[in-house]
Amino acid sequence: MLTIGKLGAKTGVKVPTIRYYEQIGILPEAERSAGNQRLYTRKALDRLTFIRHARDLGFSLEAIRDLLSLSDNPDQSCAAADAIAKAQLAEVENRLARLLALKAELARMVVQCEGGCISDCRVIEVLGDHSLCATDHRHPEHA
Repeated sequence: MLTIGKLGAKTGVKVPTIRYYEQIGILPEAERSAGNQRLYTRKALDRLTFIRHARDLGFSLEAIRDLLSLSDNPDQSCAAADAIAKAQLAEVENRLARLLALKAELARMVVQCEGGCISDCRVIEVLGDHSLCATDHRHPEHA
């Protein structure tokens, strides 16, 4: 049995985050010692390791909840897990494309800046007027 501090140290997950995961139900509430200290089993360690790795790969908490539900039923088809992973891959590819557009726009702004006065600064000018950008690199939520 592991205390919450030891569980956090083994998984690299901060104690408040572990408590939050318990609160939202993706990590079962821990057993309690006679002194009311949380105690975690190997199964909780494995589950938290899974959650941490999924978060590192950018999966949302809802996707992780779905993946955990699937992993709790090992005899079913993995089509749903594949679909969740494919959706995450598509999201990463979209973010990469947006980041490449941002990189290109920033490089263009820097090259066009002549290093003179702020009143003539191309960086400031472009930041103030999106129509001067070569690409539409806005986040979809802000477009």
